[in-house]
Amino acid sequence: MAVPIAKFLAAYAYLLLISLIFPHVFADIAAGDLPHRRFEYKYSFKGPHLTQSDGRIPFWIHTGNAIPGADQIRITPSLRSQKGGVWTKSPVSFEHWEAEVAFRVSGRGRMGADGLAIWFTSGQGLDGPVYGAADQWNGVGIFFDSFDNDGKKNNPAVLVVGNNGKLVYDHQNDGSTQALGTCLRDFRNKPYPVRAKIIYYKQTLSVFINNGFTPDKDDYEFCAKVENMVIPESGYFGISAATGGLADDHDVLSFLLFRLTEPGQNLPPSEKEIPKEEKDKYQEEFANFQQELDKRKEEFQKEHPDVQGQPIEDLYESVNDREIRQVFEGQNRIHLEIKQLNRQLAMILDEQRRYVSVITEEISKRAPQAQSGQAPTHEMDTIINTQQEVLRNLNEVRDSLSGSLKQLAVGPQQGNAGGLGSYETIQHFNDIKEHLHVVKRNIEHIIQKNVNPAEKAQCPELPSLPSCLSTTHFMVFIVIQSLLFFGYVMYKSQQEAAAKKFF
Repeated sequence: MAVPIAKFLAAYAYLLLISLIFPHVFADIAAGDLPHRRFEYKYSFKGPHLTQSDGRIPFWIHTGNAIPGADQIRITPSLRSQKGGVWTKSPVSFEHWEAEVAFRVSGRGRMGADGLAIWFTSGQGLDGPVYGAADQWNGVGIFFDSFDNDGKKNNPAVLVVGNNGKLVYDHQNDGSTQALGTCLRDFRNKPYPVRAKIIYYKQTLSVFINNGFTPDKDDYEFCAKVENMVIPESGYFGISAATGGLADDHDVLSFLLFRLTEPGQNLPPSEKEIPKEEKDKYQEEFANFQQELDKRKEEFQKEHPDVQGQPIEDLYESVNDREIRQVFEGQNRIHLEIKQLNRQLAMILDEQRRYVSVITEEISKRAPQAQSGQAPTHEMDTIINTQQEVLRNLNEVRDSLSGSLKQLAVGPQQGNAGGLGSYETIQHFNDIKEHLHVVKRNIEHIIQKNVNPAEKAQCPELPSLPSCLSTTHFMVFIVIQSLLFFGYVMYKSQQEAAAKKFF
């Protein structure tokens, strides 16, 4: 019973918040009337396949340092003094609209610069000093300012700034003297894309921000609202960004525009928006594309008669099949690696057994010395103990490898894809790694112990020293070197004297 009550309280709080933010919208909801919302593809873009083969964005233009990609548009790269932007090719004449923008602002510094802006203006501000767009615009700009110009420590911030085409943007104060609405939001270096929802309905502009902390795309928070705001009846949408002394990557993943229509009004039919000539052109292009596609299908069937009549879905593996195949391939690789380790371990065991046999023979040879009163040296006892410990560790490693091989052999038969990540398997590999390190240390120790002491004591022969230089040869060498030195000094002085004649 507690869960329905909690859901009811959450829904009541949400409706109360909407009523405080949008009193006129809440009145429409109470009356059962909601604005109609229609997606406008000609004024939108999103990935994948965001750009065409020639690098252009359909229905949009990019300027400056903007770099269109398949799944996003990099408005500015993380370099100093960069500017870029994207703008719609044709103007928008909607009375009410809603825009959803997903973007990322990321950089290695603690602070970024300068920021990103979303525009609706009467003209395309292709280049300028305001976040890469023109100043003295006629319309509205939503600024995501990441650099603190006024030093008040109130950045990153989101500002709504309107202009009638006559005001010059106040950069020194971060536009705070001209902002119609603002909120403090840190939108840099977030794990998920930051989303902004901008709604212009009945002369009220509202901004909502998704901070990018969660993958939930609808997790919006209220940022700012400007009432009685008049914007141009027709204008262009745009996104621009700029960098200064500091730099960030400003990436836009999607821009989705929706036309909002008041309840009771009929939406204009889509057929009337497209001229008949343009519609016929699109129909002809589609027919040509369809014919080309059918032709390629026939050619493919002729080249591959073995797949005729086979559903196209059977030619490709599903996501689950690919994951299971990758799991089994990984198990097979691990199985082969452990087999190889087992073979190497067998070789090491044979080598250790050979060492033990050699040491046993040495002990048997020295047994008469022990009977005559000479006890075995402490070094020999150490070697024997080390060999026994090595053999014991190697046997443990071999047992661990055998257990791992059995577990990997049982895993594919049961089809248990989760067995790879079990705790027992991880523990087996850790034991194998630890035992191999022990084997390596013990083998190095044995090699050092088994070196013949006579060989250790034997010093390497020094190379023969060259014969001493006689006094006559030494004096001849000094005279020649002195003559060369004085000759060089005289040549240098003549060159300097000749060079002074030109000054």
